Amino acid sequence: MKDKSQDLLLCAGHRERLRQNFLDDKLAKYEILELLLSYAIPRKDVRPLSRMLYKKFGGMYQILGASVAELMSVPGMGQNTAIFIKVIQKIMLEGYKSEASSQPIFHNQAMFDNYCKLMLGSKHVEEMHVLYLDVNRQLLLDDTHSVGTLDWTAVHPREIVRKALELQSKFVVLVHNHPKNNTSFSTQDIEITNKIRTMLQDVDIILDNHYIVSGGILYSITGSPFFK
Repeated sequence: MKDKSQDLLLCAGHRERLRQNFLDDKLAKYEILELLLSYAIPRKDVRPLSRMLYKKFGGMYQILGASVAELMSVPGMGQNTAIFIKVIQKIMLEGYKSEASSQPIFHNQAMFDNYCKLMLGSKHVEEMHVLYLDVNRQLLLDDTHSVGTLDWTAVHPREIVRKALELQSKFVVLVHNHPKNNTSFSTQDIEITNKIRTMLQDVDIILDNHYIVSGGILYSITGSPFFK
């Protein structure tokens, strides 16, 4: 009992140092996760779990974006703690949506980048999201347009135009991911983007941009020489 009590005291002292270092902005990346886990697992040393999560998933976006089942595959990670992590992700995503609904979506580019990476950076299959914006570029809807396979997802231009008209959207932004860390826009990506842009122009709606989330980075199609 004495040894266990000493371990608990040491753990409590370490967590107090983590909290103070957080207030002083001195925490390493894995220590931020460690501090977070300490609130979900209050009476256990979570340093090994924090390191295992980073080793398995590679980074904070990937950890937050992993499914409950994927998180629970890590030794020491129970369902309650996995749900706790997913709640953090949900809060962050909903916070951005709230911000983007009241201000132009690109007023803070770093926040927009983080939102896209948090939303799609850990996905194992391609997803296409369509962001419908009003005349002030404020978010009306983030629509999960389609979910596909490792290297393909369906895109339905007429459905995008129909929904944009229904929402009275003035601008549209496309966002999808490349799970294979392929950072370039494929020929098919560029062709479908140009097709959607033309169809939207016909009804006086602007395709603002098309982004890819890949390898932890957000890429814009406007950098492609084939996008005219």
